[in-house]
Amino acid sequence: MSKSVARSLTVVLCLIAVYVADTVATHAVFTSRFPGANDFYSRWAGARAWWMQGLSPYSEEASRQIEIGIYGRRALPGEDPGPFAYPFYAVFLIAPLAFLPYVWAEAAWLALLQFALIGGILASIRLVKWHIPPLLLGVTLISMVFFYHSARAILLGQFAVIVFALVAGMLLALQARRDLWAGVLLALATVKPQMVFLLVPLALLWAIATRRWRLVWGFAGAMAVLCGASWIAVPGWLGDFLTQMMHYSSYTAIGSPVWVITRYFFPALGAPGEIGLSLVLAGWALVTWLRLWRTPSWPMFLWTVSLTLIVTNLIALRTATTNYVVLFIPLIHLLAVMQTRWPRGGTWAVIGIEAVLLVGLWALFLATVKNKFEHPIMYLPLPVGLWIAWVAARRGLGGEMKTEGG
Repeated sequence: MSKSVARSLTVVLCLIAVYVADTVATHAVFTSRFPGANDFYSRWAGARAWWMQGLSPYSEEASRQIEIGIYGRRALPGEDPGPFAYPFYAVFLIAPLAFLPYVWAEAAWLALLQFALIGGILASIRLVKWHIPPLLLGVTLISMVFFYHSARAILLGQFAVIVFALVAGMLLALQARRDLWAGVLLALATVKPQMVFLLVPLALLWAIATRRWRLVWGFAGAMAVLCGASWIAVPGWLGDFLTQMMHYSSYTAIGSPVWVITRYFFPALGAPGEIGLSLVLAGWALVTWLRLWRTPSWPMFLWTVSLTLIVTNLIALRTATTNYVVLFIPLIHLLAVMQTRWPRGGTWAVIGIEAVLLVGLWALFLATVKNKFEHPIMYLPLPVGLWIAWVAARRGLGGEMKTEGG
């Protein structure tokens, strides 16, 4: 066995040991005493209903079991009934946990989310070739782990953290020219389609423009396996999934950030304002896609990916602040530019921004929370702030930011 293989094996075994220890500690301190993570529970209970009872996770009986598990009764009108509401192949992704008691499944899932969050952050740093000083790396990891959106995503057991890690891993695989694996990771990221509905066509467009056909084949093959296995298991799953998605607005009061701006803060704008602003943002993204088609360089692709993720979170018909963890990709891109351009004051500028975001968002939440519900204003600071920064810095990020690979 070579030294490199032995070293890699040692690292893997150490990570497994840490993960097991994290799971046991999370169970002992948290989940055995305060079970929660309702967003995960809906997926776990739906998957368990199929694996152990042969029930479609979209069925009325599965939905009844989910509601009783959450509330101890059926959900009342206006309450979130917590339906499965994910593509069926989520059942396969959490299969090992479906056979565990929930307190252990939740502990294992929360530990996995912690690993995925840190892994996604490190992958995003590596993606932009940020030679980050050790002190700044530590501050960045701590601030982003306890960041409002990421901490809340973990506490709720959100798939959004997994999708963030998959997207960051996909981009890193593309950078290393492991295009087939990148396609597989992109397909897996569709487990939460509202987070990647613009990223998927962008990535495929760039693959065609650069003749990176293995990305296309990897994505198509993985989607064929995921959807094919789903149709074999539950032939009508797609229609059932879309039906549950259509009912989503009946128990959620807040839409996209554009909805918040045009319907909550400026209600005079109403639906026309929401549609118009969404079309403007989508059109802006489309213009950058066309520019990328003409100049499909790797730096331009990364810049366009970040912009697309920002626009996605601004205009998605229904979103959640937990989905904003994927915005760590453009945020880290922006912070890397700042720190590398200003070698003297850049480090402290980055620490200052991270501190403001960490403290400011939690302070805003605590000042506005009512009956344990987020105020709509929580949907605005990060995506809107990043959009403003992206517009202001578009030349530097698109042209002068140098990255290797791709």
